[in-house]
Amino acid sequence: MNEDVEQVQETLRQLNLIYSGLIVIGVYLVQPFLTAGSLDLSAKVCVIAFSVAIPLLAALVVINRQEAFRRRMTKSILVTIAQVVAQSCAFVGVVAGFWHIMWAAGVAMLAAGLVAVGVHSAGYARLEGYRWRPAEDGGERRDAGS
Repeated sequence: MNEDVEQVQETLRQLNLIYSGLIVIGVYLVQPFLTAGSLDLSAKVCVIAFSVAIPLLAALVVINRQEAFRRRMTKSILVTIAQVVAQSCAFVGVVAGFWHIMWAAGVAMLAAGLVAVGVHSAGYARLEGYRWRPAEDGGERRDAGS
């Protein structure tokens, strides 16, 4: 039981880092466009994507704080949808921001981002995904050595 609480706390710390980092990146990338006379398509996409992502990410940081206080994660479908929308919009905003600088940089960011998701998924699966396996009686049992 204590290990479950520790896992939740670690997940919440990681999510807080992700959400906060994306907010900082968004503010930094959008800042030059605030005083620009006109924006090309990639700059507009960047600004619009972060105009959606930043408020959602801020709300998720606040929810994350409450989850940490309660030592459990919410099961709200609305929060799950907000996580997907916020992170997706932030990724689109970053790609568009790099695309605005140079299209090749945007393509590189898109490709590297997709590879990074695969790397993270593989690493997570190796670290956490195999920890529980079904027991012969249909219940769950912990793998030895994990």
